[in-house]
Amino acid sequence: MSDASASVLRDLPSVDHLLQHTRTPALIAAYGRPQTVAAIRAVLAEVRADMLTALSPSLPQTDPLLLMRIEAWLRAAEAPTLLPVINATGVVLHTNLGRAPLSTQAAQAVQAVASRYNTLEYDLERGERGSRMVHTERLLQQLTGAEAALVVNNNAAAVLLALTALARRKRVVISRTQLVEIGGGFRIPDVMTQSGAKLMEVGATNRVHLADYADALQAGAALLMRVHPSNFRIIGFTTQPSLAELVSLAHEHGVDVLDDLGSGVLLDTARYGLAHEPTVQESLTAGADLVCFSGDKLLGGPQAGILVGRADLIHKLRKHPLTRAVRADKLCLAALSATLLHYLRDEAEREIPVWRMIAASADQLRARAESWVAATGFGSVIPGQSTVGGGSLPEEILPTSLWALTVARPNAFLTRLRRQSLPVIARIQADQVVFDPRTVLSEQDPALMEAVRRGMGKIH
Repeated sequence: MSDASASVLRDLPSVDHLLQHTRTPALIAAYGRPQTVAAIRAVLAEVRADMLTALSPSLPQTDPLLLMRIEAWLRAAEAPTLLPVINATGVVLHTNLGRAPLSTQAAQAVQAVASRYNTLEYDLERGERGSRMVHTERLLQQLTGAEAALVVNNNAAAVLLALTALARRKRVVISRTQLVEIGGGFRIPDVMTQSGAKLMEVGATNRVHLADYADALQAGAALLMRVHPSNFRIIGFTTQPSLAELVSLAHEHGVDVLDDLGSGVLLDTARYGLAHEPTVQESLTAGADLVCFSGDKLLGGPQAGILVGRADLIHKLRKHPLTRAVRADKLCLAALSATLLHYLRDEAEREIPVWRMIAASADQLRARAESWVAATGFGSVIPGQSTVGGGSLPEEILPTSLWALTVARPNAFLTRLRRQSLPVIARIQADQVVFDPRTVLSEQDPALMEAVRRGMGKIH
């Protein structure tokens, strides 16, 4: 360290000195005294470290300069990391971007419950303690025809709870074709192990026969589990029994069937030009004793794990100690109730953003992309493809129209878009930056166009 640097270090003000500066009270009022003190100490430590490692010139560190750094440190420390964004990728259920956006009514229901006391566990009629289970059960019963229903915090928890409550230390039969890995590296075999259930694999990696299940059931099993491949597809030389065949066989042996649908859907996806995804209603009609699925995928609601099926099995799950650990909170239940009401009112396609996006027509998408070009004067409209995503309908695509921009450095342009006050997430196709109107909420159009204008202004 040079003599000049040593002199600057000696001249650095103390924490107390900076706390007495005329600008500091405003910082304390905005950020609190503990956070402001922490910022002063952190900035002084940074300055000392820079001097000792010769990473900074040995210039005097005046109080105003230090206060500027302290304020910047405080702003950065309190900047939220969970932010709304514009999803222009064309991936409807984008796992990294929060999957399904809530409907206006669902968001309003969350706001109402979050900002006030509520009847989460209070029975207004009797004036005494109630159950949080009642808020969604009746709606799920009406929609699916199930005897009973239970909501937990996600579908992995639903599977874990079902296996723990129904098959701990017992054998569970499952096909090798269904030993899937879900998001975040979680695997069905690992979930089964955590539940205490004993895995009985049957069949080969591409083919499983009813006789394979029969042999396993004869060897003794407490549960037969089917996992619908909602996030992958096996093609070619494959075969597997239908759910109805599995149910018939299992019931002959006095064994219940748990059907994990993964994504879970209440509408016929074939109506929208997609492959048919098995519905919750179809699983129950086929005789599955318990069906579990997600709330924030094709259902279009909040993150949740939903279990529907026989009343005696749901009752057993409710009484299990694990249920409290994975139960849904008031915000989830409020949003889910509002989402389910859209289905009961036959308005899901109009009110639930996921279904509004999936149902958008080619003419609507092209007209919207053309309006962006006309409003900004940038780019052109080209044909493209959207995907459902989110572990749903693998390899299924929807035709769309894309707003395409030709820029000198596409990746740098994407970075600028992500740094906007309302970040824009787009993608690159054939060296062009493209925006898919299918996944951009209509109220975000002005912000999208402004972000692009700002980005293009920095290029030209």
